[in-house]
Order: sequence, then C-alpha cells, then structure tokens
Amino acid sequence: MLVLTRKAGEGIVIGDDITIKVIEMKGGGVRIGIDAPKNRKIYRQEVYDRIIQENREAVQWNMVDLDSLSSNLSTRKKEE
Repeated sequence: MLVLTRKAGEGIVIGDDITIKVIEMKGGGVRIGIDAPKNRKIYRQEVYDRIIQENREAVQWNMVDLDSLSSNLSTRKKEE
C-alpha cells in the first residue's frame, strides 16, 4: 500500500486518467474530489463491500428454493 501525505489543494494521479484531489480537511474528515472517465466505476468502500457481499449471496442457491422454482415451472407448462 502506498501511503501519501497531502494538503488541501494537493492531489495524486493514478494512471493517465484518474486524478484525486484533497478538497478540504475538517472535523477529522477529508473531502476529496475524483476526476475520472465516466466509464470508470467509483464506489465508497462500504458500498463496494456491500455490492460484493450481495453478489456472493446471490449465487448461493438453496435446494429448497430450486425445488420450488422447478415445481412452479412444471405447473406453468402443464397449464399451457
């Protein structure tokens, strides 16, 4: 991990297309600005962690759920 010290108004550049700038420091918090291409996804860490968690949960199948889904599909086919 690279650790840098920056003052308000200073920034860092990541690659050729991302710039992070310290906007303000007050009350134990730091406001930053991120300049990046629109096609780059940028998330707060806690939001990203929640997305990862929900994606992992989404791929976990319960066999009871699968049996129920299969049963419902079979019933629909018979009705048609």
